[in-house]
Amino acid sequence: MNKVILIGNIGKDPEMRRLDNGNAVCSFSMATTKRYIDKNGQKIENTQWHNIQFWGKQAELCEKYLSKGDKVAIEGEINTRSWEDKDGNKRYVTEIIGRSIEFLSTKRIGSNQNNVDVDNDSDDLPW
Repeated sequence: MNKVILIGNIGKDPEMRRLDNGNAVCSFSMATTKRYIDKNGQKIENTQWHNIQFWGKQAELCEKYLSKGDKVAIEGEINTRSWEDKDGNKRYVTEIIGRSIEFLSTKRIGSNQNNVDVDNDSDDLPW
């Protein structure tokens, strides 16, 4: 099973693009932070950065309603892909392909709701 659940903050405004076939893809970074006190009583904060992608209708919602700093809960799967750069070097990136997202920030979305929880339609995904 390949499943990940993250709760954190958007690191930069989402970037939307459309593929040649018209499919929408929205990408953004997300920070998750673990806070704890070590054995010496020191407060430790460890932030991890994640590359997030949503497809189709969810991509359009992310572009419309998300901005840097917003808190979200994301459920998805981990995907690693590779390519060759212009110099012929093999490059890798690990991303979270979002399946569902819940907007946790308190700003208003739509008429009278604070949160939007949408599940991804699998027809929008690239595979």
